[in-house]
Amino acid sequence: MVLDTRKIDRIIEMAWEDRTTFEAIQYQFGLKEQEVINLMRREIKPSSFKMWRARVQGRKTKHQKLRGFESGRFKCSRQKHITNNSISKR
Repeated sequence: MVLDTRKIDRIIEMAWEDRTTFEAIQYQFGLKEQEVINLMRREIKPSSFKMWRARVQGRKTKHQKLRGFESGRFKCSRQKHITNNSISKR
């Protein structure tokens, strides 16, 4: 599979996101976890790669089976409700 610059940038962005699973990346781009790791190793600086690996290694939110919450968008209970481009005052 040939990936253009735009797709590579999006994969890197998704890999950095805490709540985007490796399964979501595989579904969208066809890359398995090890292939994402190899792409990150190849495309970002060595120091950034080390920081990313330390961050995602063992992180439950990066693996669909290990998640402790329903899939969907996470919303903090303290987040204000937004309606019609205005923030409600509770």
